[in-house]
Amino acid sequence: MILDDRPVSPASGAEARKLRLRRRLERLIGVAATEGNELIPLRNGDRIFPAMLGAIRSARHTIDMMTFVYWRGEIARDFAAALADRARAGVRVRLLLDGFGAKEIEPSLLDLMDTAGVQVAWFRKPVWLSPFKQNHRCHRKALIVDEHTAFTGGVGIAEEWCGDARHPGEWRDTHVQVRGPAVDGIAAAFAQNWAECHDELFDDRDRFTEHRQAGSSVVQVVRGSASIGWQDMQTLIRVMLASAEERFRLATAYFAPDTYFVDLLCDTARRGVRVEILLPGPHTDQRACQLAGQQHYRRLLEAGVRIRQYQPTMMHAKIITVDSVASLIGSTNFNRRSMDHDEEVMLAVLDEAFTAALDQDYEADLEHSVDIELARWKRRPALQRAKEAAVTPIRRFL
Repeated sequence: MILDDRPVSPASGAEARKLRLRRRLERLIGVAATEGNELIPLRNGDRIFPAMLGAIRSARHTIDMMTFVYWRGEIARDFAAALADRARAGVRVRLLLDGFGAKEIEPSLLDLMDTAGVQVAWFRKPVWLSPFKQNHRCHRKALIVDEHTAFTGGVGIAEEWCGDARHPGEWRDTHVQVRGPAVDGIAAAFAQNWAECHDELFDDRDRFTEHRQAGSSVVQVVRGSASIGWQDMQTLIRVMLASAEERFRLATAYFAPDTYFVDLLCDTARRGVRVEILLPGPHTDQRACQLAGQQHYRRLLEAGVRIRQYQPTMMHAKIITVDSVASLIGSTNFNRRSMDHDEEVMLAVLDEAFTAALDQDYEADLEHSVDIELARWKRRPALQRAKEAAVTPIRRFL
């Protein structure tokens, strides 16, 4: 076989950036990207939950769902009722709950789903585990319906995510609806964790159908799993930072990186990239994690990184955009827990229109955020500094 090594005319502009980034991600992570995907960004519970429930209620063959958080409230009951209804109708319904994150689920909802025929499995219930395994949780969020439609992102099943981020009782978050070949990658994330909890990986209701071309997005599905050493999720974020040429935007619920990623953020800003970070402000459900991240604010600000804090409610989204052409969205936070310890899933998307939609949401969020100014941060009270120092011994677990 003779290989044609004649030079190919280089792409230009955005196409060249996307092609370069795609090959870096495929080669360094070892997961092929897929073409022909349709992605619909869903902002906040008012859009997210109706889309997810609508997909569940339309299911005819299979529903696979996993979540870290499944708590209480009307929305929790709505999901349980919808899953139970489809199971009674003969649809194969599997629900995977994290043994720590979903421990607050109402027992009556478990009884309802079990009676209807929903297969409920628990990922690593703490009472059964060694301390080492208890620290490694399934933080993935995924819903796959009839093998052709999937959802993933940052949303848990609880009343905190309802509404439109209008006040502290309505959290700010983003999910994404996916159709096309990338659905298989999200389904594989579910299957990987289901296999640990259940003997039967598939049955005769899994049709393993081919995917039609649903859109124009190029998507790579990256799974992060707890183990020893460098992880794919770290590689994914490292490549995105190193590849940024003009702008790197990050929105994350939990910001507590190690020194390596703080250095990488600073280096990226120093080489002329506009680095912007959007974090929770006065409303956070993990104050210790917030304090751990604040230890790095001075170094980041001195390097030229811009840090803002979201004011109306808890900022729970997990989004990165790069140079208006690429984005990451999924379950991974910018902290040691997500990158080192937990099961995560992220979509690396090469699509200007999708990235523009996420950037538009980001800019809307900035209107409700305040800047952390270097001069004022240097003058923060001694008590604040003491609190930051106090969480140092546990930073790797946050």
